[in-house]
Amino acid sequence: MITFDSLEQMLLDTKQSGLPLWENILQSDYRAQNITREQSLSKMTGLLDAMIHADESYRAEDRSASGLSGGAGGRMSDYAKGETLCGPFLSEVMAGALRMGECNACMKRIVAAPTAGACGVLPAVLLPYARQFGASKEQLVQALYVASGFGMVIAHRASISGAEGGCQAEIGSAAAMAAPALVHLQGGTPEQMAHACAMAVKNLLGLVCDPVGGLVEVPCVKRNVIGAMDALSAAQMALAGIESRVPPDQVLDAMAEVGRSLPHILRETGKGGLAATPFAQQYAPKEI
Repeated sequence: MITFDSLEQMLLDTKQSGLPLWENILQSDYRAQNITREQSLSKMTGLLDAMIHADESYRAEDRSASGLSGGAGGRMSDYAKGETLCGPFLSEVMAGALRMGECNACMKRIVAAPTAGACGVLPAVLLPYARQFGASKEQLVQALYVASGFGMVIAHRASISGAEGGCQAEIGSAAAMAAPALVHLQGGTPEQMAHACAMAVKNLLGLVCDPVGGLVEVPCVKRNVIGAMDALSAAQMALAGIESRVPPDQVLDAMAEVGRSLPHILRETGKGGLAATPFAQQYAPKEI
């Protein structure tokens, strides 16, 4: 059941309800699913716990079956301990995105947020944020409700499928969910959250889906890093009072149109972009 079919409607409904945005999304969730508030909160808390467990269970020595993924999260974590180009917080965000993407490639349990290929973006910004700024578990659950509300509208108005809309629909959608979640944690307004979502989408508009060998590893794992950094920059711009000049819902509609316009070979077929390079051909499925 679609509770909100536009960001404008979601914000208006929230204003009229007098509730915080996360609470309004929570209530719409349990009513739509015909479950209790406690059941909804328990499910969302379970998703947060799964993210935390996946991050904590990462092992740098693990490698994917293809051999294309593994170890990058560990190398970035080691690098983050020293004097880095981007500083300790951003370095740990990058490491978190790599760790989660590699956990997925190594067939570990992750949270598709909104997809498995984009699973690293939300935890990569939320978990380091909690460590850096002292956010509680309750606050992180609230942030996940914010992310889910925006994700629901994105899925309805555009897409969260790489096969349908390119990687803009996966990494782009994940960034567009994570950005308003960060704005929420920083005490921003629902309007700022909507602009953060729109700016995150605009920054990755047109990103193609071109997995090497048809696997969610190259370039997917490292794109989680750029998605996380996109979310942080979009959130900070919104918190500074910077707005998307194109209305947020129109940005999502543009995303949908761009996705439909992408050539078929650039939408998860493994036949275009990086997937068509000589290197990638070594991993391409053999024709029978």
